[in-house]
Parts: sequence; C-alpha cells; structure tokens
Amino acid sequence: MQPLLTPYTLGNLELKNRVVMAPMTRSRTPDTVPNALNVLYYSQRASAGLIVAESTNINNYGIGGPFTPGIFSPEQAEGWKQVTAAVHERGGKIFLQLWHAGRVAHPDNIGGEQPVAPSPIKADGKAFTAAGLKEYVTPRELSIAEIRTIIEEYRQAAVHAKLAGFDGVELHAAFGYLPNQFLSDAANQRPDEYGGSVENRTRFVLEVLDALCSVWDSQRVGIRIAPSNVYNSVLDSNPPALYGYLVEKLNALNLAYLSVMEAFVKEHPNPYFIYDVSGHFRPLYRGTLITNGGINQTRGNFLIESGQADLIAFGQLFIANPDLVSRFANEVELAVPDRSTFYGGDERGYTDYGAIKK
Repeated sequence: MQPLLTPYTLGNLELKNRVVMAPMTRSRTPDTVPNALNVLYYSQRASAGLIVAESTNINNYGIGGPFTPGIFSPEQAEGWKQVTAAVHERGGKIFLQLWHAGRVAHPDNIGGEQPVAPSPIKADGKAFTAAGLKEYVTPRELSIAEIRTIIEEYRQAAVHAKLAGFDGVELHAAFGYLPNQFLSDAANQRPDEYGGSVENRTRFVLEVLDALCSVWDSQRVGIRIAPSNVYNSVLDSNPPALYGYLVEKLNALNLAYLSVMEAFVKEHPNPYFIYDVSGHFRPLYRGTLITNGGINQTRGNFLIESGQADLIAFGQLFIANPDLVSRFANEVELAVPDRSTFYGGDERGYTDYGAIKK
C-alpha cells in the first residue's frame, strides 16, 4: 500500500487517505453564493482524504478577486451547505479556507473602496479584476478598532462555516494576504502592539486563531503559511526567526494541522531564505504537517514514508484529475490541466475533466 493511500487520524476526524485537495481559487462563483457548478466540482473530488475549499471572503471589503465565494452572509452559508452535503454524501471531508486579501484587494473588486492593511505600503504586482490585471494601490492603515472588527469578522465567518456543514476551517495566512501582511516586516511597519517585534507581528494571526477556536474545537482549525512566498512582496527579512516563533505558539494550540507551501524558487538573495520548507518545520511542529507545492505521487509517498510530512496537498493535479486518488492507486497516467481555464468561465476546464475508464 502506498503511504499516500493509507488512512490517517486528523485530530478527531478519520481520513480515508492522506491525499489533500489544496485550496484553489477558480473564480466560478459570480454572485459570491456557491452554486450548482461548485457543488459538482467539489463532489467530483470527494475521494480525497480531505478537501480544503478555495479561499473564501470573510467580508465585502477584503475580497481578493472577482467571482469568488463568500462566507459572511446566511445566503452564502446556505450555498456552501449544498457543497458540504454533496461531499459528505460521497464520503469526503471538507474544510473551508478563510480569506481576507488586505492590501491586495483591488478597488475594482470591493466597490471602489481603498483596501486596508497593517501599514500604508503598496504591494508589488497586479491584481486580477473583472477588467483584467491592474496595478495594486496603496492601502489605508487599519486602526486598532478596525483590527478588532476584522478578528470578529473571522469569528463570524467560522460560525457561518459551521452552519454550512464544513468539517473545519483553515486560516489563510499565506501568499501575501492580510494575515501574511501582519506577519511580514516588509508589509507591516506599525509602531503599536501589532507591529515591530516578532511577538507583535504574530499577534494578529494568533488572535484570529483564538477567535476561530472559540467557535470550533481547536482540532477542527488549521492554518496555512508560506514562509518562502515571494509573491505580493511580503517575504520577511528573517523567515526562520519569524515563523519559528509562530510555530512555537501554534504547538500550544492543539490545531488540526499546519499546512506549509514549499519554495518555488531555487535561489534567493535573502541569506535566511528557507528552501526546504517542510524539512525545516517538521522538527519544529509537533502536530499534523501538510505540505504542498510541485509534489508528485512519488515524492508525496517519500515525504510521508520518511516522516517529513503527514499529509500531502495537491493543487493543479486535482484540477484535471477529479479522481486523482484512483489514478494514484492504479498508477495510471495523469491528465494535464488547461491553464487558460484556471480562472473564470463555465464548466470547461472546471467540471468537464473525465475519470479514468474502468
């Protein structure tokens, strides 16, 4: 039996295998309320041991892209309820990734408003909007009162996720979105208790996790980080020190898991850059470790067998292979996804990838 295909106990959940479907924005939810096409998409992939549903907006002013779902209204929760019911009917488990884009929420996606962030520092790069790619804008600095409001919005999103029938929630603290902006000294230059020292810069993430754990058992709450992320200009000056401190705090929370993103660059001028992310954090984190990023079946089996990771998340492989677990089991050729259909559109490149013929 391949290690990837063996069962795993995740906190107080029993997973049928160690294959995780990674959260992936697909921009197929035009009115922010999950629809029948989303239901089909996730139910097709329910053979994964765990699905982590796509980045989902916790409010209407931190939206990270057009046609993305929300979890801040009863209607959105009701839409997601159809998704979770379909996944559960096929024996799957599903968490929801909670998302606030912070400074990379373009005005076009948030009703023309100025995005908010820890500090008024513009991100490098461009945002995906309904009218195409547009330059990021300089954000407005959050007040302490506004920070507390956002933490409460995360808590309320967790309430809605529970009502929607999810098995748990994941805090998206990676890829240059708001929690990652608080963590990074490249994006956070606040002089108050949320900026400056490593202890202060991790405060927002830890307070959000406390809020999520006030709604859910801690073993139903996960977190995703990307210490070697170079997108959206949030790479910290000293990732080992920052994330080492954060992981030490996470150990005390008894979370469902820590999900890490592997590095996508082979060389970087930062002398503290972490190239082998799961290898670095495996000795530091005492709970379940998920890794993701450019991993194939062979590598995934090795990482589990060697103890470097407990679960392996696959992203693009799940786009074109809804029956990825079956393909792994039968060791058959994998379909290749059409990149032109990754974001937006209809069923093409979303729900029309077929299963292997028996």
